Amino acid sequence: MRLLSYNIRFGGLGREQALAAVIKQVAPDLVVFQEAIHPDVIERLAQATDFSFWAARRNHSIGYISRTEIAYHEWHYPAGARHPFLEVVPKGSETRIFGLHLSARFSKWDERRRAREIRALLAGIKRHQDGFHILVGDFNTLAPGEVLETKRMPAWIRALIWVSGRKLERETIQVMLDSGYLDGYRLMHKEDNGYTFPTWDRRVRLDYVFIPRSFEARLLKCEVINHPEMRAASDHCPLLIELEL
Repeated sequence: MRLLSYNIRFGGLGREQALAAVIKQVAPDLVVFQEAIHPDVIERLAQATDFSFWAARRNHSIGYISRTEIAYHEWHYPAGARHPFLEVVPKGSETRIFGLHLSARFSKWDERRRAREIRALLAGIKRHQDGFHILVGDFNTLAPGEVLETKRMPAWIRALIWVSGRKLERETIQVMLDSGYLDGYRLMHKEDNGYTFPTWDRRVRLDYVFIPRSFEARLLKCEVINHPEMRAASDHCPLLIELEL
């Protein structure tokens, strides 16, 4: 399966043509969206890309379009999470794909909130953790050891970092690693920075895929899709993942 994770920025309204062009160029089997807050946009993207199946809810960040039939999908609402996460199960497979979008902003307080959100999500899917599943989406945070070039960030972000102690916490991704998951991009690319945001001046990696350590061999590919024409579509570069189901 070719899976695309794509934050389409503010619902993608008015940018359907540009978004559809990106999706058609990549040719995935399934697209998990973040900021998919307008179901009519998701429906138009499904039609424009010839995907037969789709789901979205108004003001819900996570939605999807799919070429192949989906056996089951459900939104889940962990306590304290800003956005519900979406569970998707392709027909004919026991693979579970969990799409998520964690709280934004750069400060130690927001990082603590993201860590609470991811712990709540992991608790919510605990019954599935022995089977093959992945977590994918916009985590809005940095992995341990990765560098953030604060001088190139907007003034309001630099201000948040300053007032919260001039140091960004890296708790959320560490929670994932400590819970037995592998960072899919870092597994495939030891040295590449993997920046996904913003498209016009990439300088930070916010988009991730995590796979249980015991299923490492099921991850075949993980790439950041970056082309100049994508800047008109969204502020995030999509992440392409190939899986052996």
